[in-house]
Amino acid sequence: MKTATGAVLTTLLLVLPAAALAVGDPIPAPADVAAPPADAEVTASGLATKVLAAGVGDRHPGPADQVTCHYTGWTTDGEMFDSSVVRGKPVRFPLDRVIAGWTEGVQLMVAGETRRLWIPEELAYQGREGRPKGMLVFDVELISIYEPPAAPPDVAAAPADAKVTKSGLASKVLQAGTGDKHPSRFSSVTVHYSGWTTDGKMFDSSVERGQPASFRLDQVIRGWTEGLQLMVEGEKRRFWIPEKLAYGGRKGAPQGMLVFDVELISFK
Repeated sequence: MKTATGAVLTTLLLVLPAAALAVGDPIPAPADVAAPPADAEVTASGLATKVLAAGVGDRHPGPADQVTCHYTGWTTDGEMFDSSVVRGKPVRFPLDRVIAGWTEGVQLMVAGETRRLWIPEELAYQGREGRPKGMLVFDVELISIYEPPAAPPDVAAAPADAKVTKSGLASKVLQAGTGDKHPSRFSSVTVHYSGWTTDGKMFDSSVERGQPASFRLDQVIRGWTEGLQLMVEGEKRRFWIPEKLAYGGRKGAPQGMLVFDVELISFK
């Protein structure tokens, strides 16, 4: 596409304005909310944690992995200031986009585990205006660790069975769609997609963000404008887009041929 969408977090106190905090009946604070107990484990940074419920497996998320969690947070005087549990919806986010105490603490966990975190202010909001002050206490349940889309095995070059148009765009259907209607170059489409350079590096993915993308086909790179018109709703297709149909060597954009896996969810 012409502009990278970037990762946009739409939930989680750790990046939200105060107006988006939890509403509803508060969850009572733990008995040890004022200070970590003697049996809490303390890391070199000063983060204290205690396992409340064991998880399964031995895989821990990495510092940039996306995770899905339920959590509740309190100040040390027992006031609850946010809770995905109260909202009734877990949150998904990349660990490098949240406060340092979460980035470190959730990496200690495995899926299914619930852990209490005592996060000193220097690993939380550092006195930032409009944010909870002092040490914060969170009960966190790590529901799942997201596996990012792997680079296709044929990312380096289009295979022999790919169809190639006059412009040089190559594509291959991965999953058949339904119906026989195709979008036009002026259609608005909703898609899920992941994009890689030919060395297998993923540079953008709506799948990783967990949020489909919507846009007009005349407002994206030429390879997308042409390629999406070949598809029907529900179809998944892999595109090998030569540089002249992609970013044309534009500074700051992915270079060379680009490979996209695209699912056409809908169009109008």
